[in-house]
Amino acid sequence: MSKIGHSAWASFFVIGLTQAHGSAEQIDASVAAAQNASLDRNSAGKGFGPQSPRDLSDKRGSNHRVFRAAPPFAEMNLCNIHFHKNAEHKGDEFDTFAGFGDGHGHGTGYKFSGQLSPAELRPVGSDICPSEHGGLEVGDTIEVHYVHSSAQVTPGPTLNAFLSESMANPLLLVEANVFVLVSDAGAADFVELTALGRVNGYHQALNIPGGAGSTIDYQGSTTGPAYNEKASPLLVSWSVRPQVTKVNDESVGEWCKGNAFNEDHAHGVRNLVVNEQLLSRMD
Repeated sequence: MSKIGHSAWASFFVIGLTQAHGSAEQIDASVAAAQNASLDRNSAGKGFGPQSPRDLSDKRGSNHRVFRAAPPFAEMNLCNIHFHKNAEHKGDEFDTFAGFGDGHGHGTGYKFSGQLSPAELRPVGSDICPSEHGGLEVGDTIEVHYVHSSAQVTPGPTLNAFLSESMANPLLLVEANVFVLVSDAGAADFVELTALGRVNGYHQALNIPGGAGSTIDYQGSTTGPAYNEKASPLLVSWSVRPQVTKVNDESVGEWCKGNAFNEDHAHGVRNLVVNEQLLSRMD
């Protein structure tokens, strides 16, 4: 695609990841309802495809925009890894609502609904992956997105990495895994979980965890709080693990200090999409 086209498509992804600025105060349900109403109004009759995130237990959906499902991630190139504080999706082991947050994606989403031991909750001395909106703490939940593209691309910063000059409309796949941070040296190592390499000629995350239940696959979009009141135009195949993996808190902090994606903090969460006309049907 042309350079102009390349930048335009890149912006659709970047806007979904950008940390929006907002008050630390908690909004109430009416503000979230107004945002959902704006999303419905701004997308009605405009042909947008199905949206994400969603309640993984709710299979309803009447969005009729059909697109080809992406192949398995082993047949695609990994282009980006990033994570959100609290899960964007609502699932089996992450269905505890964190609250409505600040209206800009911070302090909302879904938390791990299981129990952790006192030893696993032993606090660390400082915030993990600090940011202007606060860092992570032991016991926090994160949803990690391993983003894959059918284009000939290499892993890199921001979701611009899915783009290729030779392919204007690559297939996109997100392998999503939810983790809870624990103070346990024996828990999964996040640096290892994000290790990169080539397998059969494809760029891959070599250690995507596979022990968190069978994936729930559906058709949706990009996420992020910038899409709370407007639909995302990108079409994405999703593969989400419904259970939670415990990850060592210090290893998450180490990853934020330096990685191939220039990621150093958790991103905000998009409101759960509930309008059936903006959701694909799950079989």
